[in-house]
Amino acid sequence: MTDEISILGLSGKVALVTGGGAGIGRATAGLFRTAGMRVAVAEIDAARAEDVRAALGAEHLVVAADVRKAGDVARLAKAVDERFGRLDVLVNNVGDYLGYKKPFEESTEAEWDALYAVNLLHMFHVTKAAIPLIRRGGKGGAIINVSTIEAFRGIPHTVVYAAFKAAVTGFTQSLSVELGADNIRVNAVAPETTDTAQIVATPRVPPENRDYLKRWFPIGRFGEGEDSAGAALFLASERLSGWVTGSTIVVDGGALAAGAWMRLPDGRNFTHLPIIVADGYTPRPDARNAGE
Repeated sequence: MTDEISILGLSGKVALVTGGGAGIGRATAGLFRTAGMRVAVAEIDAARAEDVRAALGAEHLVVAADVRKAGDVARLAKAVDERFGRLDVLVNNVGDYLGYKKPFEESTEAEWDALYAVNLLHMFHVTKAAIPLIRRGGKGGAIINVSTIEAFRGIPHTVVYAAFKAAVTGFTQSLSVELGADNIRVNAVAPETTDTAQIVATPRVPPENRDYLKRWFPIGRFGEGEDSAGAALFLASERLSGWVTGSTIVVDGGALAAGAWMRLPDGRNFTHLPIIVADGYTPRPDARNAGE
């Protein structure tokens, strides 16, 4: 295990993971710790903050903070600086569609503002505060933005959420160009539907329909937090991804590549016509096979 960790070149480095109390953030914080990193976590939920604090151990840092607020972000950056005196890796993990699923024409400006704050504004606040800490070390570092597959395809009824996630792609690419001279790499991870605290996907699919998971995704399941955490670990490691910047790793079980194509029950042939009414997001107890 020691040899495996040393290959990553991350031992002793400091990482900050926002929204690290559950889901992808929690998995990322845990994997970074396993890789020998010192981890700081920002978490808005007090109970989750206590839980991840106990799980990580006293040598790591957990700060209760709302990263949508500039004051909380300033306090977070100060806590990281005082505790570790440096920062090598930032993972901007916070993001949520906030349960807003409706036609765009029915959405409100208050909803737009809330979606902006949780999906883009916080990324601006945290990244701006983190850059001086990363630059101070003089050896570069990594910024990893957690986006979504919806940044790269159309999705009805969450139009504003998807728009902000598309903006994360532009932010990632442009910032990578700005910070390249400092050897600070900026990349993104874009997961498909992943079982997390926000989206408990698998249980929402009626049991009689779960075999369809093998047909929806070329790799036949919803994502787990560890899937995206592994991509983040790759992007955090200078040894593994030292010439990768401005890129997005799509973590989607092959869904984007497949487009509308889904596997038929014979396991060999495919269709691009709907075969089921259920999406893993919305409870649909009456969902049934819609035809093959």
